[in-house]
Amino acid sequence: MTVATQALPQGRSQAQRRARAWIWLAALIVVINGLFPLLWMVLTSLKPEGELSRLPITYLPNHATLQNYATVLGFDATNPAPKPFWRWFTNSVIISLSSAFLSVLISSLVAYVVARLNIKGKGIIMGTVAAISMFPLITLIVPLFQTMRAAGLLNTYFALIIPYTVLSLPVCTLMMVGFFQQIPQDLENAAMVDGCTRFQALFKVVFPLAAPGVFTALILAFVNAWEEFLLALTLIQREDMRTLAVGITLYQGEFSFPWALISAALVLAMVPVAVVVVAFQERVVGGLTSGGVKG
Repeated sequence: MTVATQALPQGRSQAQRRARAWIWLAALIVVINGLFPLLWMVLTSLKPEGELSRLPITYLPNHATLQNYATVLGFDATNPAPKPFWRWFTNSVIISLSSAFLSVLISSLVAYVVARLNIKGKGIIMGTVAAISMFPLITLIVPLFQTMRAAGLLNTYFALIIPYTVLSLPVCTLMMVGFFQQIPQDLENAAMVDGCTRFQALFKVVFPLAAPGVFTALILAFVNAWEEFLLALTLIQREDMRTLAVGITLYQGEFSFPWALISAALVLAMVPVAVVVVAFQERVVGGLTSGGVKG
């Protein structure tokens, strides 16, 4: 009986170690799968163009250089920038920030109505919001193009700001509802007793308390707009109005494919998103987990 009792914990500990080993192995595979393309792209951006055509292929650059970054950014006086990188970067910043702020503002108002006001059909509203988020983007291309052309908005910032705002609304709304439901309604009632209107209570009491959710929704909307490609390719045809995601594809020529320049441009395009994610990682993760559980 004693031997069996001792063998049971040993068997459990061995099973736990095996399970932990499999978990670490799976995590390692996921990390390698995610980081290897990025590492390869960074190494490619540091190679001279001629080194990419040599055989056998070398993983590490023999003569690392920042020439490709200088060319892309227009800092190389001997080799002018082949494409307007800074113009595309500015376009992406304007479009992404504008759509993100609009998405958060509108979704916050919708989420507040659903979370606070006693209205019929809340389930239908939330179900509709969730269903809209499931529409494949490719099915919206033709109606969006026709709508923007009829409104005369093609090749303008609004051609992308409006669709990006609408596409981010479902996710932002669902997230914000969870946050607003956690905030005690007595705080708003006390503010209104003190003379605040409902809108004043919303902006002075609810929004500050729901700051993690607002901040998380803002980042997600910004990243989605920054990385979007299909709508930007379809609704913007002028080269000087392109976003960075589409503009980088224009480095390719009819008979040439400058991998080193494209890799450098891609690395630079990831910098804003990487900085935001790394700097505010805890808030994003905390916002996602907190908004998912009703207090």
